Amino acid sequence: MQRGKISFGKIQLNVSKTPAESDEPAQDAGGFKKMDKQQMIRQIEDVAEDLESQHLKDVMGISGFGRKAAKVFDISEQIAKARTFAPPVQEQEAKEEDEDVIGPLPPAADTGSQQQPDTSTKKESNDKEDQEDDEDENEDDSDEDEETLSRRIPYTHEVQMQHGSRAVLALAGDPSGARIVSGSIDYDMCFWDFAGMDSAMRSFRQLQPCENHPIRGLQYSVTGDMILVISGNAQAKVLDRDGFEKLECCKGDQYISDMTRTKGHVAQLTSGCWHPFNREQFLTAALDGTLRIWQGLRAKEQLQVIKTRALGGLRTNASACNFNRDATLIAAGCVDGSIQTWDTRKMFVNTTHCVRTAHQKGSEITSIVFSYMGQQLATRSNDETMKLWDLRNFKDPLHTWSNLYSRYDTTDCSFSPDDRMLVTGESLPKGQKEAHLYFFSTQSFEQVQRIPVAESHVIKTLWHPKLNQLFVSCGNGIIKCFYDEQRSIRGAKLCVVKIHRKRQQMEMVGVSQIITPHALPLFRQEKTRSSRKRMEKARMDPVKSKRPDLPITSGQGGRVASSGGTLSSYVIRNLGLSKRVDDDQDPREAILKYAKDAAENPYWIAPAYKQTQPKAIFSEKLPASETAPAAKKPKTDTDGT
Repeated sequence: MQRGKISFGKIQLNVSKTPAESDEPAQDAGGFKKMDKQQMIRQIEDVAEDLESQHLKDVMGISGFGRKAAKVFDISEQIAKARTFAPPVQEQEAKEEDEDVIGPLPPAADTGSQQQPDTSTKKESNDKEDQEDDEDENEDDSDEDEETLSRRIPYTHEVQMQHGSRAVLALAGDPSGARIVSGSIDYDMCFWDFAGMDSAMRSFRQLQPCENHPIRGLQYSVTGDMILVISGNAQAKVLDRDGFEKLECCKGDQYISDMTRTKGHVAQLTSGCWHPFNREQFLTAALDGTLRIWQGLRAKEQLQVIKTRALGGLRTNASACNFNRDATLIAAGCVDGSIQTWDTRKMFVNTTHCVRTAHQKGSEITSIVFSYMGQQLATRSNDETMKLWDLRNFKDPLHTWSNLYSRYDTTDCSFSPDDRMLVTGESLPKGQKEAHLYFFSTQSFEQVQRIPVAESHVIKTLWHPKLNQLFVSCGNGIIKCFYDEQRSIRGAKLCVVKIHRKRQQMEMVGVSQIITPHALPLFRQEKTRSSRKRMEKARMDPVKSKRPDLPITSGQGGRVASSGGTLSSYVIRNLGLSKRVDDDQDPREAILKYAKDAAENPYWIAPAYKQTQPKAIFSEKLPASETAPAAKKPKTDTDGT
């Protein structure tokens, strides 16, 4: 016989509701109810927890633990208590009136009617005074901010580096601050190492990476081991730290109209930059109306192609491009004066921001740069303006600085490391002697400082965040470095203290050699030796090494033999040079000085003829006719026969 399963139930009571008030039927108000297995297990666990908690309360001697019941307050009672125990206010008001009012107080009866207008006038006057004080404080704060900003600019000292004689269009600094590179319109690229330079400030390497194309842009990668080279060619190049080529981008097919179908740019490059944190990805812009993202150093293939469009959907060229700090936006400044941005997390079909009238139409945007915080954007254009934009409100610029003449299409602007200032240079206007470097505040939009740089155009400005030094490239081939003795570190300060020393002349040894083993010793060539061996051999030769004369052990007035047994050496050593004659003395006077002594005491000739000829007999002078030689007899014909 099969029996049904036995199920336990629980009694459910609704005490708060009466059967009449409850909307449910009466049979559901209480009684037994069927329970499944899971509900039964849950009830058993609750009972066990209640028993354990009750045992713990008994052991600890407490009545309960958990949440406390919320207290109920009566608001009216609290307000009544506050009124009864509040201190009197009339005395305090009287004291304040005594301090403000000068003279006798009005009678007590009239105070009620006249109190309200007096307090209103006092409040108005106090408000005006507070506003004036706030304005004064704001003016003082702005003045102090300008003073502190001007102190932050490192320009107490300056050094000069000579790149060449033509305009320096590109300038980039190593992230660590150890090196900088520069490129000019004369196709040269120079490498500058601060640790290896002396006070002469000369580059350690100079090369032409793109043959006969000017260098328009340079930038170090985020790791500092590669350099992106943007030239007047359609192919960008990537070099390592020492200038050796690692990658050359592909060139596209110029006969294909759709630029997305080509493998690379087909026109001159205008700008380029590295990815902020991906060391193998970079961005380039060209005059073919596209921006291209390149990925990988081995594949040599483009990752994405972005097209810049004008107002009517036609093609326009990008003259400047850049990533923001977190690589979520790509911004491009176009030739038609527009600014266009794209979100890297989406498709590059539609723009995220697009300002068509950002700058004057037809004047290309030469530089576009994001702030370090990533909320602001600065643009520089050939319409003699520089504008500051807020990405949160991108319709209108925050401020526009005008009268900044720009002649080159690579003139840039940059933010200070703390984003409180904008730096840009100007080209040399006609009739002006010096070009200046301008510093503007990004908060008050006022000019903080103006520094004269050189008698030429100011093109590139680089404010290195780690070195706290300013590098400025000019149109006459000069790169100037401004630094502060106290606030700047390393960089040019390492080179200034080193003394320039001339290098020794290096001798080149010819590599080619003719080997003649059977030649005579007179015509046999010496074996080629290393420069060290040759220097050692030349050192032993007194003529080649230009050895000075060795010191003498004896002798006076000249170099004589140290010893000798001949009569001449004896005379010279003992008699002839015993009395040294000064070089400044007249020789005739020196000889005549001994004339009297020689006549009285002869020593050389007279004693020899003393016995044979005691009296000297001299030769008589002959007449001039006898002494003259006979005339030469002319030769005649008879003599010949």
